[in-house]
Amino acid sequence: MKANVITRYMRKVLPLRRTGVVIVAAGSASRMCGIDKVMAPLGGGPMILKTVTAFQNCDAISEIVIVTRQDLMMQIMELCAEYDKVRGVVVGGATRQESVEAGIAALSKDVKLIAVHDGARPLVSCELIDRVVRAANTFHAAVPVIPVKDTIKFVQGGVVKSTPDRSKLFAIQTPQAFDRDLLCAALKKVHVNEVQVTDDSSAVEYLGFTVKTVDGDEKNLKVTTPIDLKIAEFFMEET
Repeated sequence: MKANVITRYMRKVLPLRRTGVVIVAAGSASRMCGIDKVMAPLGGGPMILKTVTAFQNCDAISEIVIVTRQDLMMQIMELCAEYDKVRGVVVGGATRQESVEAGIAALSKDVKLIAVHDGARPLVSCELIDRVVRAANTFHAAVPVIPVKDTIKFVQGGVVKSTPDRSKLFAIQTPQAFDRDLLCAALKKVHVNEVQVTDDSSAVEYLGFTVKTVDGDEKNLKVTTPIDLKIAEFFMEET
């Protein structure tokens, strides 16, 4: 087999660039029935600490910035005082996009890859973090996905309008990882054009770039309701 043919089929492995993560934990937890999910007890400590610990223990991550509410800043700073990767705790903005931008600004300038993670996904594994970051290192943008189990209906005016092909539908998780310049350009574009996006990959897609998908993890659930917190507790008891 000729050398150029061999090269074509060899997997290209790039040196991993310095990666920082922005952990977004600035929401109001309106669906938690009065429970502050950021500080909700999970695994013997506040949920946010479980989330931060996952990134602290992952070799692919060099820096951590936590974005939270003003009233939680001191508590989170104290909780993370001994975590050497935590570069800062900053106040979030009025929207998720503004919170992410605040987190990016707090990362050091030599961070070239940025992962963005929901603070309310405390069961994220180091394996998943590494998988997403390394995919973004090669493909510039990457997100974890899991197949949708339920049949999805498009409903309008109280009636079903269509049923998408479930085999092509996937639920998107975090962390999502991107080249720093790409993510910043995408967030700026949607802001200027007043486009509403529900995750960071949507902003990158709006800019016209392809987003690579990797296998997600069903245990990497987002705690949005009190039931989700119970499920997270169950998963932790299993391990």
